[in-house]
Amino acid sequence: MPPLTPPKSGDALFASVDRVNAELFTLTYGAIVRQLLTDLEEVEEVNKQLDQMGYNIGTRLVDEFLAKSNVSRCVDFKETADVIAKLGFKMFLGVTATVTKWDAEGTSCSFVLEDNPLVDFVELPDTCQGLQYCNVLSGVIRGALEMVSMKTEVTWVRDMLRGDDAYEMRVKLIKQVPEEYPYKDDD
Repeated sequence: MPPLTPPKSGDALFASVDRVNAELFTLTYGAIVRQLLTDLEEVEEVNKQLDQMGYNIGTRLVDEFLAKSNVSRCVDFKETADVIAKLGFKMFLGVTATVTKWDAEGTSCSFVLEDNPLVDFVELPDTCQGLQYCNVLSGVIRGALEMVSMKTEVTWVRDMLRGDDAYEMRVKLIKQVPEEYPYKDDD
């Protein structure tokens, strides 16, 4: 049996991932949001679409994360949240999040981002005050966690685009889904 490789640090993961220019990424995301606003017209529909886009990304991103990070299976939701905050955000966005505000059961917490590369060059007009501009991130978290058998609900609590002092995402574990195997073992 080969020796276990220790998990990589957030900085090592960030350095190992192919990247695109941050400004290009930010401007492209902004163009997508703008096009959705034009096509869908209703801000709430845009929020749903951004969340769904993020969910689809998250279901695929988790495979790359697990393959490159050498992270072993997390024992509970608290450990999973720490891995996302310290390694996941660093690997894909180049930032880390702080995990705070745990509930007594350990099933709900907040990710607080001091810096968010998605919002560089962004100012929301008055007509878009209900827009959850970074809703793609909540979808990514939800999709990735669902792929590791955790059904969650993710909502934005604070948003610097609305004058808050940080970006805060609330993540609530709805249920731990038992793993299903595609075949039955005939022993």
